[in-house]
Amino acid sequence: MDTRCHGLQSWIERLNEAELPALAAVVQDLHRLAQEETSSVKQLADVLLRDASLTSKVLRVGNSAYYNPSQESIRTISRAIVLIGFDNVRLIGMAVSLIDGLLTRAPREQLQALLARSFHAAVQARNIAGYVLSRHQEEVFIAALLFHLGELAFWGCGGEQADELARALDQAGVDEEAAVRAVLGTSFRQLTLGLVKAWNLGEIASLAHGASSRSDPAVYAVNLGTRISEAALEGWDSPAMEQLVRELAGFVGVSPEEAMQQVLDSADEAVRVASTFGAGKLCSLIPNTDPEQIRLQQEQRRARLLQPDLQVLQSALQALGQMAVRRGEVGAILDTLLEGLHRGVGLERVMLAVLADGQSCFRAKRVAGEGTAGWLSDFELPFEPSSQSHIFGYVLRDKEAVWMGVPASYGLNELVTQAIREKLGQGMFFIAPLLAGKREIGVLYADSRVSGRALSHEQFVAFQRFAQLAGRCLEALTRRD
Repeated sequence: MDTRCHGLQSWIERLNEAELPALAAVVQDLHRLAQEETSSVKQLADVLLRDASLTSKVLRVGNSAYYNPSQESIRTISRAIVLIGFDNVRLIGMAVSLIDGLLTRAPREQLQALLARSFHAAVQARNIAGYVLSRHQEEVFIAALLFHLGELAFWGCGGEQADELARALDQAGVDEEAAVRAVLGTSFRQLTLGLVKAWNLGEIASLAHGASSRSDPAVYAVNLGTRISEAALEGWDSPAMEQLVRELAGFVGVSPEEAMQQVLDSADEAVRVASTFGAGKLCSLIPNTDPEQIRLQQEQRRARLLQPDLQVLQSALQALGQMAVRRGEVGAILDTLLEGLHRGVGLERVMLAVLADGQSCFRAKRVAGEGTAGWLSDFELPFEPSSQSHIFGYVLRDKEAVWMGVPASYGLNELVTQAIREKLGQGMFFIAPLLAGKREIGVLYADSRVSGRALSHEQFVAFQRFAQLAGRCLEALTRRD
């Protein structure tokens, strides 16, 4: 059973005494060597040689193509210091210690995501510092790597309280800062500053949490690298990234185009660095700079920003109204239906699943939205008219639209089977029968899971209206045939 901690001092004592003493000792000793003008090769080697596992990992990293492109064999710490430099070996020792101290436990996804962001920030910051500083670049790397030290330590060692915070942060509309304070009794920023002070990690790491003024170029490089690593998660062409690229261009004296290329090159380098340090599982969490991946990110952001378009909605309803009176093509009816729901109502993913194979199964017939193309070949659910074993069959038999994920529908949760969750994911969705008079055509499904936004009452009303109108259009066709 975890001993519950509350408040800054309580957490610092726990992390120092119970959870991270070995990591703290190595990090402190390596940092101390940077402060001493007369630090010797032997002193650095002695710190690393205390731990055989750490020694072997430092040598493995030192022999990597990233640090040792000449591939001259390095078998001892002292040889590594001669070949790749005192500062580089110290940096490798600190980074390897951090990874080992945190990732050797059962790593949470929050920890892995944050550590990936920290590596990305460290490489961005060091390369920015390279433009404006003749030395201290390695200290900038460490300061950026440890910028979220408190949060990293908490997700690595927080035990049951980390589980508690993870659950709290999963709630829609949660105030993250308030949730952190409620569980920890302090903020992540205060915890980081407390650990930086307790571990004596130096001025740059401490000052980086202050104002992002340009008065200290090293501190500013840490701050800018950290903000770039965060903005990259929104997409390389996001407004936040565009602003930071302009800032970087002004700071280092290059064009915005050159600054953007520098940022992308640093992101690629961060992937190589994470891999070099034996943290390959983090590589996929650093935003990809491949043009195809960037295009996919742009699509995701467009989907996240998808808003109801009243003009498209009204136009689609009007077109369906006319097709209910005058004969319309089936294809035109279905295209108008999905266009109205996706772009008009602002539903990110929409599917019409029709009864197929002699009404023995539901199969995707029409889809709209990002990531839905695969449904056309993959989505199939068995259907037995005599039973209501899942929500698709239930809705078709009950002949009523349902908004899943709100209290009124909780009693139907067991009808959202594992097979449905595997195919469509989890969360809120709308589902309604599509009926041509009394004839059962299939089921309409819609959600907004690309962005994770909650669905609204107005969207549900419009969704029901579209389902009813499309049914009238199809009924008019059957009457005339």
